[in-house]
Amino acid sequence: MDICELAYGLSTQAVPWPENNVIRLMERQPSLPHSPEEELIRDALERPYGMLRLSQLVHPGQQVAVIVSDITRPCPTARLLPPLLSELQTGGITEEDIRIVFALGSHRCLAPEEQAGLVGEEVFGQLCCEDTSSGPFVEIGRTSRGTPVQVFRPVVEADWRVCVGNIEYHYFAGYTGGVKALQPGVCSQETIRANHSWMVHESAVAGRIEGNPVREDIEEAATLVGPSFLLNVVLDGEKRVVKAVAGDVTQAHRQGCRKVDELYRVPLARRADIVLASTGGWPKDINLYQAHKALENAAHAAHDGGIIILVAECREGIGHPCFAEWLTCGDPPEELLRRIRERFVLGGHKAAAIAKIRRRGVRIFLVSALDAQTVRAMEWTPHDSAQEALTAARNAVGHDAALAVMPHAGSTLPTMMPS
Repeated sequence: MDICELAYGLSTQAVPWPENNVIRLMERQPSLPHSPEEELIRDALERPYGMLRLSQLVHPGQQVAVIVSDITRPCPTARLLPPLLSELQTGGITEEDIRIVFALGSHRCLAPEEQAGLVGEEVFGQLCCEDTSSGPFVEIGRTSRGTPVQVFRPVVEADWRVCVGNIEYHYFAGYTGGVKALQPGVCSQETIRANHSWMVHESAVAGRIEGNPVREDIEEAATLVGPSFLLNVVLDGEKRVVKAVAGDVTQAHRQGCRKVDELYRVPLARRADIVLASTGGWPKDINLYQAHKALENAAHAAHDGGIIILVAECREGIGHPCFAEWLTCGDPPEELLRRIRERFVLGGHKAAAIAKIRRRGVRIFLVSALDAQTVRAMEWTPHDSAQEALTAARNAVGHDAALAVMPHAGSTLPTMMPS
C-alpha cells in the first residue's frame, strides 16, 4: 500500500492509499537540473530584462528601499539579499542609504525576531529594517479605475525601489510577485480595499494577467511611484530557487510567470469527486487567511457537489478578524456575495470567494489546529487527520470516487483541457 506524505505546518500528514482506488496525483512538475541558487540569482542580476544592471542605474548618495515579503510568503529573502546588496554596493550605495521594508499589505506586523529570521541576522543587524504597520502613507495619485495610490512614505521618498519576492499563482491577481510588492505590499488599507474590490470581476482569476482588472490596476499604480527594479524567483517543492529574474518590473515578472506556468499549470481532463489538498506546509498554512489560496486552487479540480479536504495547520488561527466574522456569521453564500458587491470589505472578500465555492455545492473538510466548534461555525467539517477526512469523504461519495491529490495546492493550478 502506497503512502502519501502531505505537508502540514512544519510536519507532515501520512495518508495510506487503499488499493483499487481511483487516484489522480496532481503534483508539481519536477524541475530540470539547475545551477546553484546563488549562481541563478547572480546571473539574473547581471543579465536583467529591459534595463541596465542595478549597479549601473544607482549612484552614490541615492536612497534605496528594498521591499521584501513578510512571514506569510515562502520567499527565501535571506538568500536573495547578499547578492542584491553586493550589486548595490558595486553601484556605490552604502549601508546607510539602504532601507529594508517588509511588505505587509493587509497582514499583521512582524516581531523583530521574525524580521531577523526573514532577512538574516547579519543583514538585520546592519541595515534599517521596518514594516508598514504604522505608516505614514502619502497619496501620489489615482489610477484610471479610481484607486487612490497611498504609499508608505519612506518608499515614496527613496530614489530607487527594489521589489524582492517569489512568483506563484494568485487567486484573483493572476500571479504574485512583480509590483505586487508595491501595491498592495506597502500601500494603505484604503488603497488595498479599492484595488481588491475588482476581485469580483470574472477576469480576476488565477493565471491571468491580460484583462485582469486587479493586476492591471496594481501595475498602473506602480507607474506612479517612481523608478523600480525587480528581483523575483520561482521555487520548487523544497522551496529552492529554480529560476531568478531581474530588471524591468513588468518584463522580468512576465518571464517568471512563464516559468510558473511551465512547472505548475497542470492540465485536467475531468474534475474529481474528492480533492485532497495540502497548502504545501508552513508558512502557507500559518493561518486560514493564507491557506485559503490553496482552497481556491483545489476548487478548480472539484466537481460541483464534490468534497475538498484542506490540510492546513493554521497555527495562528483564522488570521483576520473580519474574515473570521464573515466566515462564522451563518449567512448563506448568496448573502455573503451580495454583501461584498454592495460594500467591499478586506477580510470579507476572502469569505466571499469561499462563498462562490460553496455555492457550487462543494463541501469542505478541514484538517487543522482550529477548534472543532469554530470550524463547524464556518459550516465546514473538522477532522483530526487527513486519513480520517479521506475515509469520511469516501464513505460520503462512494469508494470508487475519482480522487485528485494536490500536495502543493498553494502553487498548483489545475486547468481544464479543451474538450
